[in-house]
Amino acid sequence: VATQAVHEQYGGVVPELASRAHLQNIVPVVQEALKKADCNMENIDAVAFTQAPGLIGALLVGAQFAKSLALSLDKPLITVHHMQAHVLANLLVEPAPSFPFLCLTVSGGHTQIVLARSPLDMEVIGETIDDAAGEAFDKSAKLLGLPYPGGPLIDRYAKLGNA
Repeated sequence: VATQAVHEQYGGVVPELASRAHLQNIVPVVQEALKKADCNMENIDAVAFTQAPGLIGALLVGAQFAKSLALSLDKPLITVHHMQAHVLANLLVEPAPSFPFLCLTVSGGHTQIVLARSPLDMEVIGETIDDAAGEAFDKSAKLLGLPYPGGPLIDRYAKLGNA
């Protein structure tokens, strides 16, 4: 469920609105995920959630939902580091990279170069110290009069260039 429309009129993410959108969408998103996976609650072996980093309100919504679900199903609860999950998502593609590997993560809130030695042994070896690349893209798009989120539009336009 995309919630970008909630933030478009403000030109960026408004933390309170993001939290409310998470609260409104978490049950339908979980239901849709189970449907797409052709699973039901009985198929769940454990419940995982992002504990950090991120917007505190949105993180709290996810944490409380996950804790409640795990408790009601009597299943283990697993905390996940948001940026570590981005790195590990590379293992879902074929062919998956073999360890060790370097990973560049670029998002609206973080830009990092990570040395992944194993699934649980990672080191940030470089990162931005002010704005993340994704945030810079969105701010540039706003200056150009493009709608939020502008990063994907700038990326699309850049591919049309001849430089």
